[in-house]
Amino acid sequence: MSETCGDDIVRASGGDHRPWSPPAREADPSSTGPADPFTCMEEVDLFADLTAAEIEAMHLMVPERRFGPGELVYSPAQPVTALFILKTGRVRVFRVAEDGRALTMAILEPGAVFGEMLLLGQQMYDNYAEAIEHSTICQLTSEEVERYLIADPRIAVRISRILGAQVARLEDRLLDLALRPLSARAAKTLLALAEAAPQPRFGPAPPVRLTHEQLAGLLGATREATSKTMADFAAHGLIKQGRGRIAVKDAEALRVIARRTS
Repeated sequence: MSETCGDDIVRASGGDHRPWSPPAREADPSSTGPADPFTCMEEVDLFADLTAAEIEAMHLMVPERRFGPGELVYSPAQPVTALFILKTGRVRVFRVAEDGRALTMAILEPGAVFGEMLLLGQQMYDNYAEAIEHSTICQLTSEEVERYLIADPRIAVRISRILGAQVARLEDRLLDLALRPLSARAAKTLLALAEAAPQPRFGPAPPVRLTHEQLAGLLGATREATSKTMADFAAHGLIKQGRGRIAVKDAEALRVIARRTS
């Protein structure tokens, strides 16, 4: 790296020598259009306390990969010790039971952070991560996470908060699986997915883009039981179904169902 380039990076990060100040990223020879103004860092809670200049400096060191629908990001057969940041698209994290059924752990939207990071309390043993549409994903190795993220106290504090929120969500899901009927779990899941999806500035909220099979994996139920529940919701005007899309029409009624315990 040239001395001039190094000076540019230091200035971009505010003048102080951050542990993650990277060299400039080489230009992608396959790129023909203008640079993408969105970086993997901009809409990620983990980096919310960084300045725009610091985010740009960090972005220089983070490589991007593109995945097509159905392509695995990682699997038990191809484990990767890394932290992934979802830039565009959606990713399904799931496990496969001994009987062959897939249990979906999460459907991730842009901005999500996931992967195998013992330093962050995340593990992907026996987990699969699959792109369910065309997706762009940034990747950091464990060494880069320890050097660049844990070393920055602002990010370290965010990590502890994110881990606490993850534990709370898992406990809530386990409670639902143990105590709530399928209709309540389905209603709660649809509401959560609708709220998590990127919201447009104008117009109606976008539909939940999931097949019944994918939704069944989230609910820990069979596809047949899930389809029956969705048909019942649609018959009562609570949702409107399309091919791989479920639009919430009566959120208040779904909230009432989501609170049921029998």
